[in-house]
Amino acid sequence: MFEENYDVVVVGAGHAGCEAALACARLNLETIIFTVSVNSIALMPCNPNVGGSSKGHLVREVDALGGEMGKNIDKTFIQSKMLNKSKGPAVHSLRAQADKAEYSRSMRQVLENQEHLTIKQSEVSDLIINDNTVTGVKICTGGIYHAKAVILCTGTYLRARCLCGEAITNTGPNGLQAANHLTASLEKAGIELVRFKTGTPARMDGRTVDYSKMIEQSGDERIIPFSFSTDPESIQKEQVKCYLTYTNEKTHEIIRNNLDRSPLYAGVIEGTGPRYCPSIEDKVVRFADKDKHQIFVEPEGLSTNEVYIGGMSSSLPEDVQLEMYRTVPGLENCKIVRNAYAIEYDCINPVQLYPTLEFKKIHNLFAGGQFNGSSGYEEAAAQGIIAGINAAMSVLNREKITLDRSQAYIGVLIDDLVTKENHEPYRMMTSRAEYRLLLRQDNADIRLRKIGYEVGLVSKEDYEKVVRKQKLIDEEIDRLRNTYVGSGKKVSDFLNSMGSTELKSGSSLYELISRPELDYYMIEPIDDNRRELDEDIKEQVNINIKYAGYIEKQIKQVEGFKKLESKKIPDDMDYDKVSGLRNEARQKLKAYNPVSIGQASRISGVSPADISVLLVYLKGKTRS
Repeated sequence: MFEENYDVVVVGAGHAGCEAALACARLNLETIIFTVSVNSIALMPCNPNVGGSSKGHLVREVDALGGEMGKNIDKTFIQSKMLNKSKGPAVHSLRAQADKAEYSRSMRQVLENQEHLTIKQSEVSDLIINDNTVTGVKICTGGIYHAKAVILCTGTYLRARCLCGEAITNTGPNGLQAANHLTASLEKAGIELVRFKTGTPARMDGRTVDYSKMIEQSGDERIIPFSFSTDPESIQKEQVKCYLTYTNEKTHEIIRNNLDRSPLYAGVIEGTGPRYCPSIEDKVVRFADKDKHQIFVEPEGLSTNEVYIGGMSSSLPEDVQLEMYRTVPGLENCKIVRNAYAIEYDCINPVQLYPTLEFKKIHNLFAGGQFNGSSGYEEAAAQGIIAGINAAMSVLNREKITLDRSQAYIGVLIDDLVTKENHEPYRMMTSRAEYRLLLRQDNADIRLRKIGYEVGLVSKEDYEKVVRKQKLIDEEIDRLRNTYVGSGKKVSDFLNSMGSTELKSGSSLYELISRPELDYYMIEPIDDNRRELDEDIKEQVNINIKYAGYIEKQIKQVEGFKKLESKKIPDDMDYDKVSGLRNEARQKLKAYNPVSIGQASRISGVSPADISVLLVYLKGKTRS
C-alpha cells in the first residue's frame, strides 16, 4: 500500500484551496493539494470577474494578510472599475474583469513554483480520524497520505450534478469530474451535510452578438490595483469593453410559459439556491412587477470569443434557453457555446466550526470556501487563507488567529457563517458589516498587514511600508490641524470660488477640509507648505478628516463590542446549570457552543435577557 507523510493536506484546488495551500507552504510546512483535475486549479466556472461590492474588500483583506488572489487578478485582468464612487468611501469596491484562462493558468504557475507544495490530481475518498483527531486522508486508488492537519475546500464538487432542463449529468462545474466518494466518510465522522445549489448563465459566441444595441461599459481611466504590493504604474493598460442590455416582457413570457420544464419549479432540484443571485426564471417569478432585468455581457478573455451573459443564469432546457436569450436586444442572432445550468452539491452546516474554521468535534480538521455554505470566489479565498493560517498555526503549536467583526469583512463573513442559521449559500454584502466605515477597502493594509507579518506571510519590507504609510498619514493630519490661515484676500477669493463661507478669523486647514463643500485636494491652492505624498496617503488623510466624527463614533461602538468579545465562555460550559435561561436559548447555545459572550449574543434565538443571565452566571463562577 502506498503511503506518504505531509504536514498539511488540502482537499480541493479552487480559490479557497489555493490560498490555504499557499499559506501553509509559505510557512515552510510540507503541503500537498489534491484536485480532481489540475485543469480546475483556480477555475472560474461562473462569472469572469474578481471583486465587486463588498467582495473587493475581501480580496484586499486577503492580500493584506499575505494571500495571492489580489496579485493574480492584477496580472490577469482585462477591465477594472471602482464601483459606488458616487457614494461614501465605506462602500467603494474594486471589481476587475478577468481573463479566465489566464487567471487559472497564472495561479497554477504560482502553486507549481511554490516550495514545500505538491500538486496531486486524485480524488480523496476518506478522512482518517483517530481519537477525534484527523491524521490524514485516503485517495480512491488506495494511497494514504498522513498529515498533521487537513483542510477541506471541496467547493461545488461533492456529489455534484448539473441540470439543464430534463438533462441531468453527475458532473462538477464545466463538465469536470465530480467528487462522489468523500461524502460517506464525512457522514461517518458525524459531520452534518446540507445540499445547496448555484447556477451559471450561458456563454455566447461573441461574433454573433450585436453590441451596437447595447450600452457600453468602460473601465476606469486610472486603474487601481487590488494588491498593495502591485506598482500602480505597472498595470495601466488598454482595457476591453463590457456591455449592458435588458430583458423584456417577451423574455419573461417565454420563461413563464416553460416553468414546468425548469428543474427548479418541477421539484427536481433538491438544493437551496442563493437568494441574492437568483436564476432568471426565479427573478421573473419573484419580481413579477418588473418589466425588465439588467443583463451584463462580459468577455471571458483575450484569447477567446466567448462572452458571459451575467444576470441570466438558468436551468431551463436548451431550446428554451436559446429562444429566451434571443429576445434580448443584441442577442437576436446569438449562438450558445456553453448552455446555462444549475449545479447541486454537498456542503456542511458551518455552525460545526470554530471562528478559526477548525471543526469543533474533530481536532486539526479545517474547512474553507463553498464547502462551508458560502458562495463566491472572494468569500472562498478569504476563508481559505484563514483556514490555511490556522492549520499551520496548529501544526507549529502557535496561537491560532481569529478576525472579529470590527477588524475585517473576513471577520464578518466567518462570524455570520458560524453563528447564524444559513439556509442558502452565504454571500457577502456591505450591509452585513456594522463597522463598515472602519472596514474600508482602502485601509485593509493598515488594518491587517501587521497580522500577516506576525503570522509570517508578509515580508518585513511590506510591513515596514505600511508602518511608514501610517506615520506619514498621522504627520500630515497633524500638520493640517496645526496650520492656520487668516481672512486675507487669497483665502477669501479661494473660499468664494468654492462657494464656501468666508473666514472672520483664523481657521486651521483641518477645519476647512471638514466643511461639506471642501476636501483635502481642493484646498491645495491655500496650503503653502503641502508635501509631496503618494495618492493612497492623500486618500487616507482626506477620508480620516472628512469622516472624523463618524469614525470616532464607530470606534466607541467597537469598544463596547470588544468588551463582550473579550468575555470568553469555557469550552466545557454546561448550559443546563445556568438557571434563568430560556429553553430556546439553552438549546441554541448547546448547538453552537459559542466561544464568547459576543458570539453568543449574535445567535438567533438568544435574547439580551439570556445574555444578562449568562454574564451573571459567569461572573459568579469566576468569583467561586
